Amino acid sequence: MIRIAVVGDIGSGKTYVAKLFGFPVFNADNEVAKIYKSNRPAYKKLNAKFPEFVNSFPIKKSEVSNAIINNVHNIKLITQIIHPIVRDKMKKFLKKNANKKAVVLDIPLYFENRINKKKDIVIFINSKKKLINTALKKRNKSNIKFLKKLSKLQLPLVIKKKKSDYVINNNFKSGDIKKKINIIKNKIFK
Repeated sequence: MIRIAVVGDIGSGKTYVAKLFGFPVFNADNEVAKIYKSNRPAYKKLNAKFPEFVNSFPIKKSEVSNAIINNVHNIKLITQIIHPIVRDKMKKFLKKNANKKAVVLDIPLYFENRINKKKDIVIFINSKKKLINTALKKRNKSNIKFLKKLSKLQLPLVIKKKKSDYVINNNFKSGDIKKKINIIKNKIFK
């Protein structure tokens, strides 16, 4: 099984591109959302660390976001609680899809959390700031503050791009993206 990782800036279209590959996708953001909705032990740990922010179950994403907006260093404490659960879910996903030709990893902190393996195919999604800002404006406003704080914790985009095997310039036009994905798939599976 080939692992294809999709990386890039917040709002660059990673999730959209990941789906277009046509392989099973592990989306870390979706897994975190599921943890917030259904994992009571995670809630208890977050509540113990951040009682002034996280004080109801299911956990509201806005509560966690506010803890990070209040102090960007809280992300490390949150990650220590949530990341092992996400990593476990990723292991189960990889095991379940072991017989597939490929899987796609849509993990925003792929390099930062050292999930990368030597044989992984890494694709950097490059997008113009203007297009990213337009995409982000369609999202929840309180979420934008959170995302901007979060982006400061990520590796510089120049480094992510340098560590990647391929670059897809996302102009947010699906026909163009599909062509680029097909070219990459042909190179990977030749």
